Amino acid sequence: MPMSQLCPILIVNLLFLLSSKAASFPPGSRSILRELSNSNAVKADYAVDLNVTNFDAVLRDTPAAFAIVEFFAHWCPACRNYKPLYERVARLFNGPDAVHPGIVLMTRVDCALKINNKLCDRFSVSHYPMLFWGPPSKFVSGSWEPKKEKSEILVIDDGRTAERLLNWINKQLGSSYGLDDEKFENEHLPSNISDPGQIARAVYDVEEATTIAFEIIVEHKMIRSETRALLIKFLQLLVAHHPSKRCRKGSAEVLVNFDDLCPLDEKQEIVSNGKSVLGNFQICGKEVPRGYWMFCRGSKNDTRGFSCGLWVLLHSLSVRIEDAESQFAFTAICDFIHNFFICQECRQHFYHMCSSVNSPFNTSRDFALWLWNAHNLVNERLMREEASLGTGDPMFPKIIWPPKQLCSSCSHSHGRKNDGTNRIDWDTDEVYKFLTNYYGKTLASLYKDSSLLGSEAIDGAIEDLVASTNAVVVPVGAALAIALASCAFGALACYWRSQQKSRKPRRKAELR
Repeated sequence: MPMSQLCPILIVNLLFLLSSKAASFPPGSRSILRELSNSNAVKADYAVDLNVTNFDAVLRDTPAAFAIVEFFAHWCPACRNYKPLYERVARLFNGPDAVHPGIVLMTRVDCALKINNKLCDRFSVSHYPMLFWGPPSKFVSGSWEPKKEKSEILVIDDGRTAERLLNWINKQLGSSYGLDDEKFENEHLPSNISDPGQIARAVYDVEEATTIAFEIIVEHKMIRSETRALLIKFLQLLVAHHPSKRCRKGSAEVLVNFDDLCPLDEKQEIVSNGKSVLGNFQICGKEVPRGYWMFCRGSKNDTRGFSCGLWVLLHSLSVRIEDAESQFAFTAICDFIHNFFICQECRQHFYHMCSSVNSPFNTSRDFALWLWNAHNLVNERLMREEASLGTGDPMFPKIIWPPKQLCSSCSHSHGRKNDGTNRIDWDTDEVYKFLTNYYGKTLASLYKDSSLLGSEAIDGAIEDLVASTNAVVVPVGAALAIALASCAFGALACYWRSQQKSRKPRRKAELR
């Protein structure tokens, strides 16, 4: 028999065999057979199906800022026609390939199922489909009544098409999302960058970066008579505003004992470049772990790590200062990078950005936003270089910060400039709000729950790090008081040492 005639017969026999044996298969196997035999299988829905058994749990656990709940009936023709329209919008926010994840959780509840009768009654569902909007927590054990005033749960009264529903969402968020939006290239992020809670782990990285920075200064004998005062200035900033308590303490000890650790000779030159004494001093304590890089760990040994930890430190300092300290912090950081950062090209680029500032900073907001913009300029430059040379970390590509996952309200639109670089319409008020929360409160506050550290937690460090959150909890003015107090204490200590030195010869003379 020719092969062209044999193939159809074999296919028919195979289908017959499958259909005759399907009844003996367990239910799960039959569903697999249906999927194999159905070449037009429908993809899974983007909207999450809820019922009375999982309604509260799903809405309680979602990281999304807002939720939409659609109450419908499966037998309703209007609901069936509305489903693909609702799914077009849900595609933007739900699922592993969401374009704008973590912002809105889109769900649905089938009121035609008896199990959901009481749930639908709780929200006074009067027609199908009926859509509600609100913070997820307000839906948990919550309800809605037509005559109830000042409810945080709102009825979406203008969402009968995908375009109108998305327009309604945009008005609530102040955003400009479109139905044709696709993932922005910088939004394909690993979980430890797209998850805002992960920044809490960076406190350890900031400690290690601080330790390494001072080790480099000592090893390369970078403390000279002309740079000595610049290092003292940066230490004063760390004493007042470093996010780690033990680094603040260590910086204060170095500052108080700086004359002994880095003495000057008669010619006002550094004795031994400070290496003999300062090299044995641990600025953040001996307990600082090395090589862990919890938040700043790259997928390759030569990526991220120290530079990432140093950037987190600088951002953390920028959101902790007072307005009156903004210019001081700017010059202290610029001088530190220019004189003590070992990468010559990097410090030249940073110095160029510092030199381009024409007027002094009057507010901490302006300085924090300048540093944020400078970091993005650095990332844009490195993106181009790493793309051409293939030297970047494939798991952690350089990105424009912050991405949509971390701050949906920070930017309104994305595009390309004529030179191929990114064009983003930023809302600087929202960016500053994000920076102060992300590098301020979130950076330290999550350490109050040591379970968040998982198996990588370092024994004995939690208590100290929790205490470091005082730098955020207390009024910001207290930071300036800390700095002044440390200076006063240093002056008192210097005076006491000089008095002790002057007394020693007299005591020896008396003994004779």
